[in-house]
Order: sequence, then C-alpha cells, then structure tokens
Amino acid sequence: MASKLSSVLGIDIGSHSIKVCEVKASGGSATVSAVGVTPTPEGAVDYSGVYNSEAVGTALKQVISQVGASASAAVVTIAGQHSVLVRVVEVPRMDQDKELKSHMEWEINKNIPFAETTIMSDYKVLPSSDPNSANMDVVMAMAPQSAIDTILDCIKRSGKKAVAIDVEPLGIARSSAVSYPEFAQESGVVIVDIGHQTTCINIYERNNLVLPRPVPGGGEMVTRAIADAMQTGIQEAEGYKCNGFNVPDTATSGSGNFDPFAVGGATQAFDAGFGGGYQAGAPIDHATTSMDAQPAVDIDPVTGMPVTSASEPTGGYTNDPFATAATPPADEPAPNETIAMPSAPVVQQPPADHVFSAVQGILDDLVAELRRSIDYYNGRGGTVSRIVLTGGGSKLKGLSGYVQRSLDVKCEVYDPLRNLGVAPKKVGLDYVNEYREQLAVAVGNGLHIMFD
Repeated sequence: MASKLSSVLGIDIGSHSIKVCEVKASGGSATVSAVGVTPTPEGAVDYSGVYNSEAVGTALKQVISQVGASASAAVVTIAGQHSVLVRVVEVPRMDQDKELKSHMEWEINKNIPFAETTIMSDYKVLPSSDPNSANMDVVMAMAPQSAIDTILDCIKRSGKKAVAIDVEPLGIARSSAVSYPEFAQESGVVIVDIGHQTTCINIYERNNLVLPRPVPGGGEMVTRAIADAMQTGIQEAEGYKCNGFNVPDTATSGSGNFDPFAVGGATQAFDAGFGGGYQAGAPIDHATTSMDAQPAVDIDPVTGMPVTSASEPTGGYTNDPFATAATPPADEPAPNETIAMPSAPVVQQPPADHVFSAVQGILDDLVAELRRSIDYYNGRGGTVSRIVLTGGGSKLKGLSGYVQRSLDVKCEVYDPLRNLGVAPKKVGLDYVNEYREQLAVAVGNGLHIMFD
C-alpha cells in the first residue's frame, strides 16, 4: 500500500524516544522533508512493547505538528518481546496458493508463543537464489491482536493513518538499500542497532536479512554505570555520556581491570538467552521484503530464538545457540584441599579513568555478544565483512574503534541520511545532525514508498 503513495511518515516508537521522518518520493529519488524526535512518555513503552497508547499518541501528535509533517499515511514499527514474533522456515517447494496456505497455517498454529488466543499472522515466500531447489524459504510473523490494536491506536490518536506495520530489521534493510547500495555486493554485514534497553544484532547478506538477534541492554546501562561512577544523577550522567565521555583510542575488550563492585556494580551482562527475547517481524505488511532465509536451526517457540539441540551436551537449559557446556573452573579446589588465605586483602588502586572502568564491562559484554553472533554465522559458512553501528548507543564517542580493535573487523557508524535529500521544514540541520544516528528505523519505514 505504501508504495503507491508519494509521501509517508515513518515512525519508530522506542522506550526512550519517539522518532518521526517524513519521506517524499520524486523521480526515483527520496527526500526527508520532516524530522522530529521527542521523549517517550514515562512508563508508556518498555522493552516488551507499548503500554499506554493514549500518552504515546499525544506525544506523536505534538511532535508531528512541531516539525510540520503533512503526510497523512504512516508506517510504524512494532517491537517488543510481548508484541511480535517472526521466523524464517524452510518448507518443501509447493504450490504457493492452496498447499502453502494450509502448511503455513499449521506452522503458525504450532508456534504461537503468546498467551493471548487472538493472533494476527502473515507469511511471505522469500526470493530464492536457486528456483529449482527442492525447498523454499518462507518468513512467517505473528502478533497478539491487542499489540496490533495498541499500535494502531497510537497512530489514530496522532491524527495519521497507518498503512503498514513494519519491524526494526526490515526497516534498516530498506534504509541500507538506499543509503549504502554497496552493501548489496557484500556478504556478512552486521548492523547493530543499540537502543535504550535493547540491542539488535542483525546480519545481512547482500542486503538480505539472514540473522536477527536481539539482546537485552543498551544505552541506559551505560548511563547508569556512569551515574554510579560519578556519584551523580541520571540526567547529569546522560549529559556527560553524550558530551564528555570518550572511549580511549587504545582500549580493547578485556584490556582493563574492570571491577563491578568498585563502581557500584550497575552493569548487567548482555544475555542472548534471556527469557522473552523477541524476533521482530512484520505481521501486517511484508511488501518490499527481499531476504534470504536464515540458516535452518531449531527455534524456541516461546522466545523465537535458536535453541541448542536436545542431543547436544549442555550445562543446563538455554535457548542461546552460542552457549557452550558449563565446565568447572580449572582452579577449583578439591573438597579437602586447604586454601592459603592472605593475612589481609590486597586493595588495588582504581584506574585513572574510573568512569571508563565503570563502562568497560558493558562494552566488553557487547563485544562478546557480537563475537558470539559472528562466530555462529561464520560457523554456518558465512563471512563477516564489516560491522555497522546505529541507534542512540552508537553515538558513544570511540565505540566503533573499540569494537574494531577488539574483533579485528572493520567497524563504522551508520548514516541513515546518506544518499538522501534532506530538506526539513521546521528544523535546521543542526537539529537533524543531533539525532542522525537514531533515525535509521524511522527513515527505513518512510522508504516503503521506494519499494514494491
């Protein structure tokens, strides 16, 4: 539907901020004609979805008015572990009408992870590199009716009409197809969307999504670690994070002596196997999707994450495909072994930059999750060519260099406005540049009009 329009308002509702980008198409090119970012109303949205459509709709209406966006049609992202699930499944090649419909109804009913019984679902056959293969890949998506209704209510209250519901990995795929056409020639581009509470690690092959992997944690953890280290408030820590903090240009993952207890222990590990992780999908609109399938792996029906095979030895249940079997520490003492204790504890002096020391544990966790994702992808025959950072967390000064040095893979910051005309109506370029890294999903949603 969106491809028949000349302008669309792309909307990205996050737990920290709401982003809107109006995109207009003319003569085969796209121009961003309005940009707006506003804080998400407190308590209205979290990592699991939207809870207060009235507050979100009011905030949307205000920011749309402030930036002068006139497009009546909107494309909005649905996200959250309670809001959406998507999977790519391999099925025998069959007639795409009656036979496939019957088979996919069975697949969807078998894998519904939500307690709610009324589900919206859809599926789409993905383009195949070998049309003569015995199997074909299909993306299927499902969402509770209540989550769909909540998102639609947000848009209705803003005074706009939702013409499509999209998801984060596919919005970024559309954005990269326009802003980074060279990615279409590369295999293994890792685009990392670092949000406020969730980080999404998405791997693409020639602009086709092959592995989406959300992990909990994001910029909020860094802010809280800084606040603890500096013994200051959250707002002051956020300001320092954006304007004063810098990752040292010689630091690498594991190079520091991070002590979580020395600075308050505010950090948490990024855990790929957390209960309730979501796989983003597009329950309403799959148009413009041109993805290759994910590798065929077993999927946890509750979380949508790949699972370790039951036949493989593990140290306990996990839905994390990258987890290894638990082994006891090599230096664990024998039951009757006497341990010599020092007469007094040795107190290490804190590092000169105690703020970076507080943050490094979080950065190391991010690097570890990236390494696990890359190793998993490489183990299935892929080769990662580069890592690209986007989202509000990518604005952390020196982060791309830290990731590149730690993983020995080229890393850069994503620019969602690259190769696009930018002519905002009521804000200047300084405002646009302030929020540029956060606009990838909103821009990608607006770019629906450039694709079939």
